[in-house]
Amino acid sequence: MHDMTRLRDAIVVCAAGRDGADAAGEVVRELVGAARTIVLVEGVSDAAALLNLSRRRGRDLDAEGICVVPMGGATSIGRYLELLSPLGVGIAGLSDRKEWDFYVRALERAGLGTDGFFVCDPDLEYELIRVLGVDRVEQVIEEQGDLPTLRIFQRQPAQRPRSVEHQLHRWFGSIGGRKERYAGALVDALDLANVPRPLDELLAYA
Repeated sequence: MHDMTRLRDAIVVCAAGRDGADAAGEVVRELVGAARTIVLVEGVSDAAALLNLSRRRGRDLDAEGICVVPMGGATSIGRYLELLSPLGVGIAGLSDRKEWDFYVRALERAGLGTDGFFVCDPDLEYELIRVLGVDRVEQVIEEQGDLPTLRIFQRQPAQRPRSVEHQLHRWFGSIGGRKERYAGALVDALDLANVPRPLDELLAYA
């Protein structure tokens, strides 16, 4: 297992206080010196998007010492910063707009500024929908074989009054694992000259 993968897994266990947290803390202290930057993202879909973009730009984040850590929710940011900020490693991250004030307070408590943290408006899925446009997003969905299920979802009474962009956003989150799968697929569909700014800036910073 690559050091950055071991480091990511140990950080998650340690920050969550799971069984084995003490041993995980030892792994974190052992491996953190090999890391240049720890990138904290809310969930696995954000991680998938960042990793796919890095691959498309010809970068190997593991080899560069960049460890991408999905926290399992924005409210966990305080625990991760409490663990990582004393270790002297670079820390960066991605936040949804509605969670940004929470991030700022957690960063302040950890004695850190907001440099290296970037904000999606309102979240990464909407950023990708906005950049790609509805037609291209639906083309990706068709390529994945899911267009019939989207059409069924759009015909639901609760969805009919909503914009297509809102319908797409809700559909991505309506089944577990779909956001992660489509985060990668939508990033693969991007024109690399037109990438959502927060995602592009985070990768450049890291």
